[in-house]
Amino acid sequence: MTETVKSEPALRPPPAPRPPHILVSADLLRGNREVGIRHGEDMYRLRLTAAGKLILTK
Repeated sequence: MTETVKSEPALRPPPAPRPPHILVSADLLRGNREVGIRHGEDMYRLRLTAAGKLILTK
């Protein structure tokens, strides 16, 4: 008598995460040093410093 061995279904690796959508800061600021960003009910400020850094505050 021959035994039949059940094979496990092949496991597929999870799909690779999609890379984040990239925005260029110059496109957001459009020549300004500061812009407002509304997120739901909240308002945030994105500011470009004199040193060229970005600061996001609520």
